[in-house]
Amino acid sequence: MTMARSSLRDELRSHGQQVLVLQGGGALGAYQVGVYQALHEAGIEPDWVIGTSIGAINAAIIAGNPAERRMQQLAEFWRRVEHGHAFESMLPPSLSTMWRNAATIVGGNPAFFSPNPLAFASVHMPLGAEDAGYYSVNPMRETLSDLVDLDLVNGGDVRLTVGASKVTTSEMIYFDSRDMNLSLEHVMASGALPPAFPAVRIDGELYWDGGILSNTPVEVVFDDNPRRDSMVYAVHIWNSDGPEPSSIWEVMNRQKDVQYSSRSASHIKRQRQLHRLRHVISELSALVPPEARQTEEVAGLAAYGCPTRMHVIRLLAPVLDYEDHSKDIDFSPGGIGARWEAGYSDTMRALESAPWRQEVDPLEGFVLHETMGGHMVHTAAAE
Repeated sequence: MTMARSSLRDELRSHGQQVLVLQGGGALGAYQVGVYQALHEAGIEPDWVIGTSIGAINAAIIAGNPAERRMQQLAEFWRRVEHGHAFESMLPPSLSTMWRNAATIVGGNPAFFSPNPLAFASVHMPLGAEDAGYYSVNPMRETLSDLVDLDLVNGGDVRLTVGASKVTTSEMIYFDSRDMNLSLEHVMASGALPPAFPAVRIDGELYWDGGILSNTPVEVVFDDNPRRDSMVYAVHIWNSDGPEPSSIWEVMNRQKDVQYSSRSASHIKRQRQLHRLRHVISELSALVPPEARQTEEVAGLAAYGCPTRMHVIRLLAPVLDYEDHSKDIDFSPGGIGARWEAGYSDTMRALESAPWRQEVDPLEGFVLHETMGGHMVHTAAAE
């Protein structure tokens, strides 16, 4: 390990636990691999990794392997799910996308999902709650069983949290290796996006993809108990900001971005306000005379304060050429490679800019460092 790498790692660790948060988004998740690769090469390994859908899959591979094997296993996963080589080599991008998508819809993805013929026969076909999907995800279960060591997930040094939607109550549920033993079923549930994929039953309850309710699971870090100082790398693979669509084709693309960015801006604004309020309470508590602080009433009020600080580096994936509403099933070698490289270069530039070194108001408990294309857009605290 070089001195520079060791120095950066130690500097970041001085800001608290290292947390990697991964959105759901199918093939867009290749960007997350590039992000992790850059962190890994910089000597920064997460203490806690949180994911939804494809983010849960990438997270499970990270938590389910020792540090020296994580990149190898992530690369193997994305090699297995590559799809559409022939179309990419024979046709221009505008045409290969159409034919590749058609082939995926008809034939599935061999390492990910396969068609469920009965589901295509009729939407009214009684398939059973655990088979009611257009595709079977048994191939993904087999793929993950090869690449994820569950003993390491449940007994290793990286905490894993995956989000899923409870079908019967519409609740967002987070399965956490700190509190329970996780299985592949928990990871599969996090990615069970209907109606393509069937719900997964865990302890008698059915679960769908967590992205239905909250595709940006960073809220878990902010609401964790006890709170800890943290350096949070929040990887956003859907574009929360975008131009006005002027055609149905553009509407379908923008609709997915709006839906799966999951109100990230409003979540961030709320958390910034809450963390500032906690710091204010802590400051006010320090002004109370010592004898009054000992009373049950004052101690109870003071407990709402919290002096912890979270630096959130929000990495925003770029828009690629020929990208449309089918981008989340673009498992082509070119698409995977372009997103992977973008994640790597964006994160390297973000680390080089070191936004966490900027001066911060002591009252701020939540500091957002937003990047676009690896360049810092702004650093902001509560409004």
